Amino acid sequence: MAAPRIAKVFGAVNIGSFRISAMVAGLSETGEMIVLGSGHRAAQGIKRGYVTDMQAATYAVRDAVERAEKMANISVSKVWIGSSGAGLASQIAQVEVDIGGRRIEQDDIDHLLVAARDVIQPDGRMVLHAQPAHYTLDGADGVSDPRGLHAERLGVDVHVMLADGAPIRNITEAVQNAHLDVEGVIGSPIAAGFACLSAEERELGVALVEFGGEVTNVSVYAAGMLLGLVTIPMGSGDVTDAIASAFGIRRFQAERLKCVHGSAIASPADHREMIPVNAPGEEASGPAARHADDKNRIPRAELVSVITGQLGRLMEDVSKALKGLGFTGQRGQLVVLTGGGAELAGLADYAQSALGKPVRIGKPLNMKGLAEAHATPGFTTLAGLVLYAAADPIDIRAIGSGYQKTLRYSGLGLVNRMFRAVKEYF
Repeated sequence: MAAPRIAKVFGAVNIGSFRISAMVAGLSETGEMIVLGSGHRAAQGIKRGYVTDMQAATYAVRDAVERAEKMANISVSKVWIGSSGAGLASQIAQVEVDIGGRRIEQDDIDHLLVAARDVIQPDGRMVLHAQPAHYTLDGADGVSDPRGLHAERLGVDVHVMLADGAPIRNITEAVQNAHLDVEGVIGSPIAAGFACLSAEERELGVALVEFGGEVTNVSVYAAGMLLGLVTIPMGSGDVTDAIASAFGIRRFQAERLKCVHGSAIASPADHREMIPVNAPGEEASGPAARHADDKNRIPRAELVSVITGQLGRLMEDVSKALKGLGFTGQRGQLVVLTGGGAELAGLADYAQSALGKPVRIGKPLNMKGLAEAHATPGFTTLAGLVLYAAADPIDIRAIGSGYQKTLRYSGLGLVNRMFRAVKEYF
C-alpha cells in the first residue's frame, strides 16, 4: 500500500527547562497527521521557561531541530514554539452585539470579533493568541457556527492567552538565531490540551496539570475552552534537587535514582530493598551517599520518602490553584497530569489521594509515526503544537488592520468576567 501523500509540513519546537524537543509532521491529503521525525536534547540556557543564555539556547534549539530533520529526511524553515514560562496568564473576553432578529451573516460575525478584539485588556502584556471559543445566541451558549441562524443578540466568548513581552521576545530570538522563522508562540496549556484532552473532556470540565522540569502549569477547561491558568514555580527538577540534597549526591545520580527506582507510592517492601546510588560500571567512583551501606546503596523507602515529601508540597499548591480557579463543583472533577514529571511511577494514584479527584496521566493521543520513546507525557506539548498548527484556529488579531499586540488598559473588568464564567460552569 502506497504511503499517503503529504499536503503540508509543520515544524514545532518546545522549549522546556529540562529538555528542548522538536518535531516535523505532515498533514496528509486525507487529513491525517503523520509524525515524520522527532528529536530532543538536554536544555541549555533555559531556567524555569526563561532564556538565561541566548547562545546556549540557540545551539540547543538548532541541535534538537536537526535531529528531527534527520529522522524525517526533510528540512523545515518555519516552526511553532511552545512556552511554559514567561508569566503565562489566561483570560476570557465576552462581547454581544444587536442583530435584531434577522439572519446572521459572515459580516455580522466579523463585526462581533472586531468588537471583541477592542475589549481585550492585556495591561501592557503581550497577547499570544485571542480566539473565539464559542458563540451565544440570545444568551444560549455552545454555538460553534452561528451563520444562517436568527437571533436578537449575537455574542462570543474569546479566549486570550497573555505573556510577558520580554521573555517571549527572548525565546523567539533564540529560535530565529537558529535560522528558523517563527510562525507563532503558543502557551503550553493550549498545546497540551490539543494533544491529550478529548473534546468531550474540554466540554464537560477538566483540569490539566503540566508537571514540567521547573514549572507546573495548572489550567481549567470547560465549555470547550481554557477558562483560567495558574503557574507554580516548582517542577520535577525540584524533586531531583531534594534527592541530591538528602543523600549528598550529584544531580545526575539523583535524576537516575528518581527515574529508575523512584515512586510516588510507598510499599512495605521498600524498607528491605537496597538500591545502588551509582550506575553499573560506576561503583568505584565518587563518594558514598549519606545513609548508604558499604556498597553505596540506600533503602528505597528513604528515596520514596524524599520524593513524596516534595510532591506533598507541590500538591498543596496545585490544590490551592484549583480552588482559586473554581474547580470545586460537581461538574469539574477529572484532573489530567502531563509533562515530563508525570512519568514518575505511581504519581496518578498519589495525586488522586492528595487532590481528592479522579486523576489520569495524559500523553499524546494516537499520532501515526510518533516514536515510542516520544509517545509519553513529556512530549505532550510538542505533539500539541503541530496539532494546533494544523487546526489553524481563528485569531481575532488578524481581523481588520492596525491591531497592536501590546495594549495598555486595566485588566480588572476582564478578570472579573473570567471568574463569572468559571462560576457558571463549576
